[in-house]
Amino acid sequence: MRCQPRYVGQVYNWLNNDQHCLLCSEPAENKTPICMACETELPWLGDHCQTCALPLPAAGLTCGQCLQQPPAFERVIVPWTYSFPVDTLITRFKHNAKWPFGRLLGELLAQSLQHRFDEDLDRPDALVPVPLAAKRLRQRGFNQAAMLARWLGDSLCVPCDEQLLLRIQDTSAQQELNAEARKKNLRHAFALEPEADVKGRHLALVDDVLTTGATAHALARLLMDAGAKRVDVYCLARTPKPGDTV
Repeated sequence: MRCQPRYVGQVYNWLNNDQHCLLCSEPAENKTPICMACETELPWLGDHCQTCALPLPAAGLTCGQCLQQPPAFERVIVPWTYSFPVDTLITRFKHNAKWPFGRLLGELLAQSLQHRFDEDLDRPDALVPVPLAAKRLRQRGFNQAAMLARWLGDSLCVPCDEQLLLRIQDTSAQQELNAEARKKNLRHAFALEPEADVKGRHLALVDDVLTTGATAHALARLLMDAGAKRVDVYCLARTPKPGDTV
């Protein structure tokens, strides 16, 4: 089993070297290992739901699902749609332990969040990674959400609390289920750490991909019921509804 990385240095040291783009191998123009052309061509999220970030045809709208059944979280902040090449980079990071790809996406997400903080987004009191089931953690060797949360915390100077949430029930993989099945799959799957104190705190859940939002809603509901003031969600990519194109 691979050990969960906990060293102080960066997974990919791009601060003291001449950088080349991880996508095309051309020289990068700045300290981040991606060239301007490849960064521009990433599938940046356009118009989207103001709550769950579902891709929509116009700006300033809230999707029907969020209007009918408002989620427990306040809003989702996400830079990209789950399409090429971001989907491939996330898969290689998550399932093949290609940590430099995750570190690159995490750094770009941190830049996007910092820009939002400078504009109007409230900075959270702590970042909380979505917990991984023990069996899946043993198989994979690391929790990609925890790694992202640490990188974001270092870049944004926001504390990262990896012990706040527990996954107490191993469930079927969410990607194999439809929206309703995902909700049922997550019932009683999570719990708060026994000594957790979330009352009055603004927390941000961190994950790699948001699909139906079932996991984020379940965790946000748990935190809000325990007294959290607000819960946001930060992730790398957002999927469209099945059959939609972006």
